[in-house]
Amino acid sequence: MARATADPAARTPAQRLRDALQELASSDAAEVPTATALCELAGVSRNALYRYHTDVLHELHKLQHRRHRNPGKTDQNLQRLRDENDELQSRVSKLAALVDHYFAAWQEASSVLQRCERELAELRRSVKPKLVALRK
Repeated sequence: MARATADPAARTPAQRLRDALQELASSDAAEVPTATALCELAGVSRNALYRYHTDVLHELHKLQHRRHRNPGKTDQNLQRLRDENDELQSRVSKLAALVDHYFAAWQEASSVLQRCERELAELRRSVKPKLVALRK
């Protein structure tokens, strides 16, 4: 396979991987694209692909499934379920980020409330109560 065009040093590894993936996807080769072929084409190590570019790896897996299977009704259902699973995983990730955000906000609000309660208690201790007569 030929190397991706342009100066590899001028582009980030993620860009090179995406370009190489696009090149593999557009090729008419009957063989299923591999991670090794993708990495060789992009000039990126397989370790980097698996560790830092899981999104590209996920797209490669999708491409492999499309090339490997003949689309039948069962395969279409399977693909629909995979797409739905991907969407649900994305939503779970966003939900986890929201939970982290709101938990941090709660912790901050809780500490502010505790500080205000301490200051109020100190003020109450420092002020001498005075009796005031109420007239009718």
